[in-house]
Amino acid sequence: METQDLTHYKTLVSKLPHLKKEIGKVIVGQEEVINEILISLLAGGHCLLEGVPGLAKTLMVKTMAEALEMKFKRVQFTPDLMPGDIIGTEILEEDHETGKKFFKFNQGPIFANIVLADEINRTPPKTQAALLEAMQEYKVTYAGMNYDLPRPFLIIATQNPIEQAGTYPLPEAQLDRFLLYIKLGYPSEQEELDVLKNTTGFGSKSLQTILTDQEIIDLQKLTRQVHISDELIVKVNQLVRSTRPATTSSAFVKKWCGWGAGPRAGQALILCAKARAVLNQRFSVIPEDIQILAYPVLRHRISLNFRAEAENITTDDVVAELLKG
Repeated sequence: METQDLTHYKTLVSKLPHLKKEIGKVIVGQEEVINEILISLLAGGHCLLEGVPGLAKTLMVKTMAEALEMKFKRVQFTPDLMPGDIIGTEILEEDHETGKKFFKFNQGPIFANIVLADEINRTPPKTQAALLEAMQEYKVTYAGMNYDLPRPFLIIATQNPIEQAGTYPLPEAQLDRFLLYIKLGYPSEQEELDVLKNTTGFGSKSLQTILTDQEIIDLQKLTRQVHISDELIVKVNQLVRSTRPATTSSAFVKKWCGWGAGPRAGQALILCAKARAVLNQRFSVIPEDIQILAYPVLRHRISLNFRAEAENITTDDVVAELLKG
């Protein structure tokens, strides 16, 4: 890395604490969740956000977009939502000079830097699948034409863990395309008290723009240049392979798991560990990065059997057991 590039990257990395502080003006607590969303952004992936109603999921994403000066769109997923409502559709227009009619592609809300797919499990699989190409290829295909999505591009899908009647659980193939599966918990007593004080009066806090689109793209490039030792890569590989009942020596996994994580999990864990290093103003991955991010990376990539579900064993329990080894 050249000296000029290093100076530029150090300047960008020094802005990340200010970014988290700016988001904290509006969002009380939830520091770990905010960190994981930012890690997903730096790693160039997408995340699935799960939490009960009223935990400020939408406000959190909107606030982050505002502090980054990124175009933000929110789509409320409903049972009657169609793929065209997300990716866009063609409309018939007329050239006023020639009188000729032609079809013009009208871009949908997917054409934004940050897209909030709210309650993604409340829409049928056909509409859920409309996100697949966008998430993986960063483009939309309509009527044989390709339309590139803006960069940086981040999809944050939310789902509600309660009221599961009439929902459409995401298939495993689509779950695997989410870099992180983030779970929101209730705030602490003091944090909840602060929320009540700060949100029941007049006025709203104005946010400063900390990073531009191009600076985020530069940070994404930096993330891939972060150093990780061969020893840690071997540990990541061993951890991912140990989640598979057919290849693991763990009696815990053989007893509770139906199938384990694929190679994409290892790629995700290394990328996210690098992103966490950048977020903490480091240029090298440490073991703590792997241990902390193993949960959001693996929890949606491990399938439990009926025995585990009957005894309330969770995928986080499996990951915790594997990290002990």
